[in-house]
Amino acid sequence: GSASSVRVVAGAPQRKTLTLQTSQPGRIVAFEETPLHPRVSGYVDAVLIDIGDRVDDKQVLIRLDVPELQDEENQMTALVAQAEADVQRASAAVTAANAAAKTAESKVAQAKAGRGRTEGEYQRWKAESERIAQLVENGSVTRKLLDETLNQLEAASASREETEAAVACAEAGHAEAVANIRKAEADQAAAVARVRVANANLARTTTMLGFAEIKAPFAGVVTRRTIDTGHFVQPASGRAAEPLLVVSRMDKVRVAVDIPELEAALVDAGETPDTATIRVQALNVPEIKNVPVSRTGWSLDGTNRSLRVEIDLENESGLLRPGMYSTVTLLLAEVPDALVIPTTAVIRDGAQTYCAVVVNGKIDRRAVELGLRSGGEVAVNAGLTPADVIVVTRPESFAAGQAVEVIAPGK
Repeated sequence: GSASSVRVVAGAPQRKTLTLQTSQPGRIVAFEETPLHPRVSGYVDAVLIDIGDRVDDKQVLIRLDVPELQDEENQMTALVAQAEADVQRASAAVTAANAAAKTAESKVAQAKAGRGRTEGEYQRWKAESERIAQLVENGSVTRKLLDETLNQLEAASASREETEAAVACAEAGHAEAVANIRKAEADQAAAVARVRVANANLARTTTMLGFAEIKAPFAGVVTRRTIDTGHFVQPASGRAAEPLLVVSRMDKVRVAVDIPELEAALVDAGETPDTATIRVQALNVPEIKNVPVSRTGWSLDGTNRSLRVEIDLENESGLLRPGMYSTVTLLLAEVPDALVIPTTAVIRDGAQTYCAVVVNGKIDRRAVELGLRSGGEVAVNAGLTPADVIVVTRPESFAAGQAVEVIAPGK
């Protein structure tokens, strides 16, 4: 080259698939893990499993001895029987009250029947006494006959009043009998309600007695045990209380990984989730590839400014165990067939980005629009073609129009 030209390291952009990945330590955690606490106080009667045992859903793991609850259930059962007997008795009382009301009703009818007879007798003697009084006035009959007739009228009047009193008495008796029916029915309703209360109390005691058996919440494996036969246990207060057992699911695990803030926004767990490659150092197994991200915590952890990302893995073999460490490589972005240049070829001027392109042995500053950046490479979205020759080392040190001589990179 001529003495005036400066030698520059330059080359063409490359066409390739540019990927952005992040590798972070991950930890395997149980998909579900449940500490088991007692709901009732009692002595441990039997521990039916030990740590490492596989258990089925709803399998009985611990039996507690709670004799006072058994006694209470017996007492509640007796109270239900007693309340049911009270209902029988109350029903019989309703039947008896109805029968008594029928009897009282017939007495009213009987009393009213007598009323017609005594009223007729009274009217007859009233008319007779009036007729004889007329005859006495005419002097046709003696006064004595009138007195006898008036006596008969007096007797008939008394008889009529007695009948009225009997009707009133029968009606009062009937009203009382009807009131007795209402009372008997109210007693019956109260007895039926007491049966419901007794049954509810029995059901509650039976439920509490059911807690004497502590069962597995799901199929899994017992990972912790803190009790033995004969220990006294009581209901836990607060989260700090030590569980009797811990059961973990093992058919599936979660790989939890914390993604730093700068890359967190790129993690996608939506319709087309990012994929991960997982390597478990402790196991001599191949990498697990192309596993989709299952979910993210969405918000960043305030203490370390990272996003919790979870990847679900099937674990039928049981090889993956909670607490194991792994390396998770997440594919955050991928641009196929990108035009790629080294980041060292980019000139920054404020918000604008340029490249120094060599055209006919002279420097030409060309504005470029950049895309995905991965490591020491960046994709160019606009401004360059694969035929362009660009300065790749310290391009900002060359002025536009400066004559240069190109040497290939690595020379």
